[in-house]
Amino acid sequence: MATARLGLTALDCSDPPALADFWAALLGGEVAHRNDEFHAVKADGAWLVAVKVEDYKPPTWPDPTVPKQMHLHLKVDDLDVAQTDAVRLGARVATEQTNPEQWRILLDPAGHPFCLATQLLD
Repeated sequence: MATARLGLTALDCSDPPALADFWAALLGGEVAHRNDEFHAVKADGAWLVAVKVEDYKPPTWPDPTVPKQMHLHLKVDDLDVAQTDAVRLGARVATEQTNPEQWRILLDPAGHPFCLATQLLD
């Protein structure tokens, strides 16, 4: 029996409302909790939380000056459609694309890299 279960993923940022709204829209979820320190998005039974950090420094990936800290991989059916939707919602396409036929690297509004992929590890 497992000792623990994954409860949520937290992303540091300077603007929790904006980051939570972005992720809720992209994932088809809802911002289910809001306060001054964090906003929590619930999507497909998982939680993604945008946490306010004073003097937040966004990742500078691929430049290692400020590490990417973490990144998410999101499974999509169509890379072009998903990328267009993500950009419309506020994401930016990363300048470095290591394998754009299999996945696309984008940056969320707080600068966290994330990948859109048609196939994950399954």
